[in-house]
Amino acid sequence: MSRIVKNIGLSLGADICWPVCYEEIMQRLAPAIPVDGNTIEIEVDRVSIEPFSLSQPCKYDLVIDRLTHWFYPSREWIKKAVLMDGLYVFNNPWSIQSMEKHTSYCAMMRLGLPVPDTWILPQKSYQSTHDLEKTLEYASLFDLDKIGATLGYPSFLKPYDGGAWVGVSKIDSGPDLHAAYDESGTRLMHLQKAVLPHDLFVRCVGLGPQLRSVNYDPDAPLHDRYRPESNFLDADSEQLLQDITLTINSFFGWDFNSCEGLRQDGEWFPIDFANACPDSQVTSLHYHFPWLVMANVRWSIFCVATGRKMRKNLDWAPYFEIADSDRSYREKISAYADIAHQRFETERFEDFCARHLGDLDEIGWEFFGSDLARQAIRNKVTALYPTHEVEQFTQLFWDRIQHCRSDMEAGR
Repeated sequence: MSRIVKNIGLSLGADICWPVCYEEIMQRLAPAIPVDGNTIEIEVDRVSIEPFSLSQPCKYDLVIDRLTHWFYPSREWIKKAVLMDGLYVFNNPWSIQSMEKHTSYCAMMRLGLPVPDTWILPQKSYQSTHDLEKTLEYASLFDLDKIGATLGYPSFLKPYDGGAWVGVSKIDSGPDLHAAYDESGTRLMHLQKAVLPHDLFVRCVGLGPQLRSVNYDPDAPLHDRYRPESNFLDADSEQLLQDITLTINSFFGWDFNSCEGLRQDGEWFPIDFANACPDSQVTSLHYHFPWLVMANVRWSIFCVATGRKMRKNLDWAPYFEIADSDRSYREKISAYADIAHQRFETERFEDFCARHLGDLDEIGWEFFGSDLARQAIRNKVTALYPTHEVEQFTQLFWDRIQHCRSDMEAGR
């Protein structure tokens, strides 16, 4: 029996807390997994940013990527490594680069999801380019008030590719729309009908076939937006939101993504689901933070130990075949989720975890009660909060994680 070392790289930006937790849990777990007569061991380190030759080998078998969506050197290194070295990466870098919120809306509308009515508006202003004046001769004048009235109020004006609530404005009237549009500058904007009132706002996080629904309050301060609770959904809603999340993630080749949905009069409306670099910080997730770290550990070990191949090309034909059938909406969503389970190898993953990661829950439970876990929290708080609030918020997030640990223990 040979010892084979697989390498996992963490491609990081401003991530402070979760990498420390991930690395320590992996070290405590020290996986040694028998595969085809060999023993797979795993080493983890952080990916450096440096010049590279296009023919330079990649030492990693898998990379958990947090930079591709905005940092070009890492994006191009990852694309090279996928093409030339067989690297598996969370997430497909070409999909992240090309599938902004606009494309994801169009794709899911094509599959029959009830995305709220959305218009795209030409930019209010343009940066001067060589051919701009000639190009804009083809631009049609339009009546912004008419579009607003057609869509109805309230609505939201937001960047077609944006995230983190940047550039988002609630529009309650024609004057509001004109003011927000004037301020949008060179941004290409969506105007989307608001789902108001609604009685639940849920963010469903998917990491491989693992899913967690979070009660979300966008009007609360950042540290309170992810509500520290579980089991707040009825079984039917939980299943629908998880199936929608699996559908979106498998359709776009995303291992890790979050999907937002609003419930109005008993119907769920997906409003934002191109979040392929979801918030992973303890200062946002707190109670849900241990789940995220542990889900990352499970999925990365499974992928690297089994030699899971990354799907480089997006095959949408099976989804469109279902979309064009005469099945009901819920039947279509269930059928899409079946494809997702096949692509994420859900049954194989669950069997793998049962066979090889039986100690992980106990190790994670112990770690998140440790001084090192508390220090990781404090480091992140120190980076974000003023000095006089560091102790207050470190304690707040620590208490919420201990609440999570109590729930974990009760569920064992």
